[in-house]
Amino acid sequence: MSEPGRRLALAPARDGARAGAAGPGAGIAQAPSASLYFEPTFGMNAAKILPGEYFVTDRDAALITLLGSCVAACIRDVELRIGGMNHFLLPDSQGHDPTGAAPARYGAYAMEVMINQLVKMGARRNRLQAKVFGGANVLRGLNERNVGVRNCEFVVEFLRVEGIPLMAQDLGGNQARKVAYFPATGEARVKRLATNTPATLLETEQQYRRRVSSGPTSGSVELFD
Repeated sequence: MSEPGRRLALAPARDGARAGAAGPGAGIAQAPSASLYFEPTFGMNAAKILPGEYFVTDRDAALITLLGSCVAACIRDVELRIGGMNHFLLPDSQGHDPTGAAPARYGAYAMEVMINQLVKMGARRNRLQAKVFGGANVLRGLNERNVGVRNCEFVVEFLRVEGIPLMAQDLGGNQARKVAYFPATGEARVKRLATNTPATLLETEQQYRRRVSSGPTSGSVELFD
């Protein structure tokens, strides 16, 4: 168990990626250190992962996020007991790319940037396991096929193609979720919000969707063997 106030091992940003930064990584960035706090519910340090962020650690910690239409992929090396969580949303093609290729490239970048960080910390691809959450139908006013469904389909297919076993999933539906993931053990806890999706979550995801839809959707990320 982590001591209160102890800092977690934070994944360094890649390609200068920061929230709001320009360039290929503008849509996905490391969780800022200000998000670290002691979570009394679990008796350990925790990191809150917001839309467009990821976090990788080798410490005993809880990674926590709130999901609507976004998806969180939780991936760990089962031998080294290091792992991480990301939180992303496929952007709209906005009619410019009917094949959906640009949103798929963005989703791949969001996954690969976290996997690369795990590998840099010593993880091996053949030891990675994943759990995925989110993709609910909560965003209104979209003209194309439900973005939550597309997020779910993308993350499951990405893991299949990359050969990363999917150990558990809680995807789809129409309820927001609060997820806590513990990389050291691989345990995940999910709480579905029984009431209407909080307005703050809807606004956060809408703002995030507008940002990634209008910015770059791919990056020069190469997976390690």
